[in-house]
Amino acid sequence: MSELEIKLQRIQNLLSQHQADALLLSRVSSFAWATCGAASYINTASTTGVGSLLITPAGRYLIADNIEAPRFEKEEQLAGQGWEFRIAPWHAANPAVAELTRGLKLAADGPYPGAIDLAHEMARLRANLLPEEGARYRRVSQICAEAMNVALRAVRPGMTEYEIAARLDHETFARGVQPIVNLIATDERIFNFRHPLPADKQLEHYAMLVLCGRKYGLITSVTRLVHFGRLPDELRRKMEAVAHIDAAFIAATRPGRTLSEVFKRATATYAATGFADEWQLHHQGGPAGYEPREWVATPHSPEIVEVGQVYAWNPSITGTKSEDTILVGPSGNEVLTVMPDWPMLDVEAAGQHFKRPAILEV
Repeated sequence: MSELEIKLQRIQNLLSQHQADALLLSRVSSFAWATCGAASYINTASTTGVGSLLITPAGRYLIADNIEAPRFEKEEQLAGQGWEFRIAPWHAANPAVAELTRGLKLAADGPYPGAIDLAHEMARLRANLLPEEGARYRRVSQICAEAMNVALRAVRPGMTEYEIAARLDHETFARGVQPIVNLIATDERIFNFRHPLPADKQLEHYAMLVLCGRKYGLITSVTRLVHFGRLPDELRRKMEAVAHIDAAFIAATRPGRTLSEVFKRATATYAATGFADEWQLHHQGGPAGYEPREWVATPHSPEIVEVGQVYAWNPSITGTKSEDTILVGPSGNEVLTVMPDWPMLDVEAAGQHFKRPAILEV
């Protein structure tokens, strides 16, 4: 079966489980998943796209207006993929959903009048990636890693965070990946904020760059830090501790384990390194896919790790952070956002040796 055929079968299984007849997919992430990578957004910050997909017993449909139809047909090639177009003028309501689901029990990937909300279940479907998606993920991640590396090595004291963000944005977009999250902090702002939007603050000694890049609908996450001048001993100690925590996350993220078990091993490492409460100051990440995190893992997450899933863990200790994107394989985990020339820390977790990113010292 092709990737598309497998996904359509999974949709039918989902509908059967919930005794529903039809499924409406309006989220940008669900649209990309079901079409094997097509883009339904115009506003890149939108959760809901300018096109929706409807799967019913009678067929599968693309619902959009006359503005979007040519791109969906010619560039995204959705007609060739077998989606039947139901197009309305841009200035009129599209009656397709009501007409095509009359008398049917409708489900959707989010709140929709009269429909069963399967947002939670769709996130689980999107997170269980097929081999073709894993191959695409490698490409996206390698591009993001290269963009981050080039951008960060161009950072210099005196640059504003806006200028640093612009460089990261440029290096990412120039390589064909869309930067949907671009967070920059320098000096004291790294210690003050876990999600630092870029500001006009000028870099003195220390900078953190955070990137979530999207291509084929798949989203890669990566963080790196650079310090100009002698790295303070306390900052070095924190970075070594967060590297051990990150390694604990990666070592524990193996098939058959629940996310609560993974979380427990990581929080134990927070405590063992002397930073027991730091995990409470920021979420720790979780399964990635067509959202930066399909859901955020917590100490009570019951979901089970599976082969083929991608995870982006992002442990942090005030002033430091470690974040890469990893693919769960049958015999081990693959770090997808490797930067071959980046300084690394050798750490041990669960009897294994890991290399985790250090702070680049210039």
